[in-house]
Amino acid sequence: MIKSSILWLHKWLGIITGIVVCILSLTGCIYTFQDEIKLWVYPEKYYIAHADNATAPLPLSTLLSNAQSSLENNQKITRVDLYPAKDRTWIFRAIKTDEEAFGHWNYFRYYKRVFINPYTGEVQQVENTKTEFFQLILQLHLNLLLGKKYGHALVSWSTALFIIILLSGIVLWWPKKWKGKNFRRSFWVDTKVKWKRLNHDLHNVIGFYSLFIALAFAITGLAFAFPGFKKTYIDTFNLFQKEATSTKLPVPTPIPLAYEKFQDNALHYSLKNYPQAEMLSIRLKKETEPEIDIQIRRYEKRSGVFDWLYFDKKRAALKQIKSGENLRLGDKLGTLNYDIHTGSIGGLTTKIITFTISLFCASLPITGYIIWLNKSKKTKKKKRLST
Repeated sequence: MIKSSILWLHKWLGIITGIVVCILSLTGCIYTFQDEIKLWVYPEKYYIAHADNATAPLPLSTLLSNAQSSLENNQKITRVDLYPAKDRTWIFRAIKTDEEAFGHWNYFRYYKRVFINPYTGEVQQVENTKTEFFQLILQLHLNLLLGKKYGHALVSWSTALFIIILLSGIVLWWPKKWKGKNFRRSFWVDTKVKWKRLNHDLHNVIGFYSLFIALAFAITGLAFAFPGFKKTYIDTFNLFQKEATSTKLPVPTPIPLAYEKFQDNALHYSLKNYPQAEMLSIRLKKETEPEIDIQIRRYEKRSGVFDWLYFDKKRAALKQIKSGENLRLGDKLGTLNYDIHTGSIGGLTTKIITFTISLFCASLPITGYIIWLNKSKKTKKKKRLST
């Protein structure tokens, strides 16, 4: 009785969410290697043709002015991604969204990325990111190209229901006897059986081997979807570690003032003191803001291994360093959420695993629908024969 109720729940939740889960899995699969593929497909954007290792980058304010002048008057740059490698361009982002709008094309008022040679100030290319392939894949993954207000809710609740589907699936998978043919079918697919049996076994076996990583995808996805959920699990894991390692400096550390504008000095200090960093990121604030903060990423393709540098304009000093290594357990998991979700946490190995399991997850609704259709046909046939 209990198992039949679980089967009913598993079936109908799968039918309701199957299309969305398949789309999320396929788009997640494609997006896994987007960092690597973009560098290969768009070399004219990301690379400098003739790099000079002896040349220092121009002041950030100069580059920002060049980038801003390449955009329309109503488009404002709000973020800069910098790459210390001598053969890489720096990326200036201008983005504005309407979270109440319906559809992808209305959701983004504009989204431009300006690729600049930081050593000459030359604008290499201005990208309309709104129509860029991987951005479309990302928005399909995040909100089904329906805009945040409408698509985000569909994706969020489908992800939550997917967790129930996975957990109910393991109950249905559980072998009655841990020996014999049925036991072997729970772990291995016999390709010699008829296609209906093969489809059924594929659904069971792939579901079993995908379970734990698929749950990791879904739970980290919920952290993006529901801020309250993310806060709860961060607070829960923080209970296992009472205090974070202090990252405050004993006194503010003055920085050299080589340039007229303080943001240029702050960036110069960051580049000089973190020579091994693969990427830096700056969220641009209003001129009246008393602080400038710069994120130092140890690795370009990982967002969870970082230091945040907080600069005080008035004192012309670095006042605080916040390192991802010194966070409490829950806060550390929160910062690693993106890396876990995208598979970048362990480099190429975990990306390959993520790609494979995402593909497996995409197949589960398909094989599940086929099982349902086959059983529906069988039920109808029995009814016709009984009448």
